Formats: sequence, C-alpha cells, structure tokens
Amino acid sequence: MTPTLEISRTRFLQNLAAVHERIGPAQLMLAMKDDAYGHGVEWAASVAKDAARPVEMFGGYDVHTSLRIRAQAERATVFAWADSSDDEIERALHARIQLGVGSADYLRRVIDVAGRLGLTARVHLKIDTGLHRNGIRPEDWPRVVADAMTAQQSGLIEVVGVWSHLAEASDAEDDESARAFHDAVDVVRAMGGAPQALHLTASAASWWRPELRGTVCRIGAFCYGIRSADGPEIPGVTPIAALRARVIEERAGEVVIGLGAYHGLPSILAGASIGTPGGVREIVRIDATSTLVRDWNDARVGDTVTVFGPGDQGESDVTALAERIDTVGEEIITRLTSGVRRVIVD
Repeated sequence: MTPTLEISRTRFLQNLAAVHERIGPAQLMLAMKDDAYGHGVEWAASVAKDAARPVEMFGGYDVHTSLRIRAQAERATVFAWADSSDDEIERALHARIQLGVGSADYLRRVIDVAGRLGLTARVHLKIDTGLHRNGIRPEDWPRVVADAMTAQQSGLIEVVGVWSHLAEASDAEDDESARAFHDAVDVVRAMGGAPQALHLTASAASWWRPELRGTVCRIGAFCYGIRSADGPEIPGVTPIAALRARVIEERAGEVVIGLGAYHGLPSILAGASIGTPGGVREIVRIDATSTLVRDWNDARVGDTVTVFGPGDQGESDVTALAERIDTVGEEIITRLTSGVRRVIVD
C-alpha cells in the first residue's frame, strides 16, 4: 500500500492566477528547484506554460533542472542561477538557458565557453546585497560589470538581468538591500547596459513588500501553496498537495500506517496530528517504513489517513506540520522520496 502525494492541478492553476494578480505588472518567474518543490518539474512546467495566463519565465536553479524545463516549455525564458561546470554551461547555451552569474571567475568561464561555441550567453549579474549567498561584492561590482560590458560589446554575452537575494531578517535590512540593489543597477546602466530583468524578491517579499519588487519576481513556494513558517495565510493561495497513506495493520488499539522515515517523513514528528476516518489522532512513533497511531479502535486495514492537506482534519498544510519541529514546509515536502507516489488529481 504505497503512500501518495496527491497534487491538485486546479489548485495549482488557481495559485498561479492569484500570484500573477498580486505581483502585476511584474513578471512571474516560477521557481522550480528541488524538482518543483517535490511536485515534479515536468508536470509543473507543462501545466504552467499552458495556463490561461501562461507562465513565460521559469527558474530552474541548476542547468540539469533547467534542461528538464526547456523540454516542456520550448518558448519560455529559463534561468539557471547555480554556478555550473563548463560542460553544463555549454549545454545551457545550446538550449538558450539564461545564466545567473555571481562571481568574476564564473563570468570569465561563461565568456570563454560562449567564445568557443560562437554563441551569445545571456546572463543575469548577481550583486551581493547582504545575504552572502554568493554574489559579486559591492566593492568588486564596477570592475566585474566593466568586464561584462567589454564582453557584451564583443557579442560574447548580453547582460539581460541583475538580481540578488534578500535575507528577509527584517524590513530595515531588506530596505538597505534594496538600496544596494538599485545602486548596482545604476552602475550597469551607467556603463552602457540595459538589463530588463531586475529581480530581488522571492515568495514572501514579492507578496508582502510590493515596493521591493523589480520587473521580475522569483516565486516558488507560494505558487505551490506552501506558506512561510509562522507566516499568515496567503489570500487566494491554497496548498496543492496532500500526503496520504493507508493502514497496513491493526492490533489492540494500535494502528500501523504504511509511511515512515524511509519515505522521508521526519521521525521527530511524533506527537503531530494525523487525520483518520475516525477523527484526529496523534502520531506515537515514526519508524523506518511505518508510523504508529493509538486510540483508533475502529480502524480497518486499507483505511486512508491524511498526514497533511485537506481532508479528515489532519494538519491543514505542510507548513503546519513543519512548524512543530521549527522548520519550513519546503523541507518537509522535498524530503519525500520516490517511495511516495505522486498522483495528479483535479
């Protein structure tokens, strides 16, 4: 009895529409790292590109993921922001994947590969605005931008974007990061660049801090209905996934569910609520391949339980589960292994 992650196409489309409406006129870049947050890159890209308002820009994190997106969305803009090997850069350029560049060394390698192939690399230069998750330091920015403009004049690259990450530690720090970001954009423009894709904000800041949005918003978690830990509900956005498993054994008031740590469920979640046909019950223990629940006297082998998601009064979403162990919903859902079957529902 294989556990399943039920993924709703309708809810995904509704979330995409709500995000588009919220961030306009900025463009949505649908982030798809970690296999589209555990929902499946191929499925998510295919649905998103054919939505009533199609997603036209995808963020694949690495080149491997971006190539999977390109196979589903031939005409879309696809962005890979992780540093890559020279072989990966070559494949990316052949597939018209745009590259995030956060160091002088990576810029040189991209330029070298583009020159060898006789292609133009479209790049987004990353300024470090304080998070220190790679990115070109402000004191090095003018020099690196000058190198990029020289390569652009030679047709080796085109600087199509400037981007960064926010720390989201406080509004004041994010405001300071935004000022640093805009200063960096001004430097590029002063040196003759004309970047169109300006992106600083991810899900939370894109939604709640409209004054920080650029021309593009990189949004992943909210599109899949994963709210921020300890954050409020998101108007118009609902979880698209529900984790369900079945009873595999019933013995004297103890019920064994066919889902465990080998499936990716953290063993420290003992004590969390689980939804059953008999009402809410408490997880007593999570073993390698099973979970123990007590005080469910009328359970039957084959009964379906809900670990998170709509139905049977379990945890309402994956973030509610994650908050019990001081983590984020993204960690819980991306830990689920291939032993959990993904099932697409309406």
